[in-house]
Amino acid sequence: MNEHKIALLIDSGTDVPMEIVQEKQMFMLPLQIIYQNETYTDKIDITPREVYDRFSEEIPKTSLPSGEVIHRVLDEIKAAGYKQVFAVTISSGLSGTYNAVRLIGNQDPDLNVFVLDTKNIGIAAGLQAIRAAELIEEGIDFEDLIETMTKEVTANRVFFNVATLEYLQKGGRIGLVASLVGNMLKLNPTISCNEDGIYYTVAKTRGRKKSIENMIQLTEKFIGEAKNYRLAIAQGDALEEGLWLKEEMTRRFPKAKKILFGDISPALVVHTGPGLLGLGIQILPE
Repeated sequence: MNEHKIALLIDSGTDVPMEIVQEKQMFMLPLQIIYQNETYTDKIDITPREVYDRFSEEIPKTSLPSGEVIHRVLDEIKAAGYKQVFAVTISSGLSGTYNAVRLIGNQDPDLNVFVLDTKNIGIAAGLQAIRAAELIEEGIDFEDLIETMTKEVTANRVFFNVATLEYLQKGGRIGLVASLVGNMLKLNPTISCNEDGIYYTVAKTRGRKKSIENMIQLTEKFIGEAKNYRLAIAQGDALEEGLWLKEEMTRRFPKAKKILFGDISPALVVHTGPGLLGLGIQILPE
């Protein structure tokens, strides 16, 4: 029950599964996928498969939602009767969406807008949106929601593995990941976001299988002694491996509150290329 009338706004890069977006009545700001001759709206008029299929002819660019789109969605929120907006975006260290929503939201005299910098990407940011939705349903007030979610940012983590670093490098999202050395030595890095929300290499292993096992071990370490946690698996053109990973995580983490599974958004496909496997971890209060 949303008794305090708090609207939950996300960007499409958080990778919240669309069925949860609809169930929780989230408002979504889609990122943009830009080709030389046309621009697409993330998750609306382009699919991950279409991006993969066009890689041979062009690697597109991505952009944050336009100011016009942000204004339009905020107007939709007002029209629905909301005066408070809790927005969840991917890391400010990886996208300008956080700042754009914050600046435009603060200029709206009819809305009280807070933007959470998740310091994460993809489903690890999405888990934070899902947590916010649950707290809103429980009837939390706006200030307590801000305080709780801000404190819990560090309770969320992402680990992911890509088949090649080429796309992160070409898209300018390489962060602190050493690309050339990794490619030359055929090392397969496990990547995460640091405390500033920027990509960095957590570990380097030789070979895909060892790298996936490494992600699982890092997940075990992050969970530690926690008894209440939620997991998510994201895949990009790696469905068979992704389904195997879900089975493995179900076996190894039987106490998980839930294990979500889904595709990454077309916008994230642009920066990771084919063959992505990711793990999102969220430690919940006991």
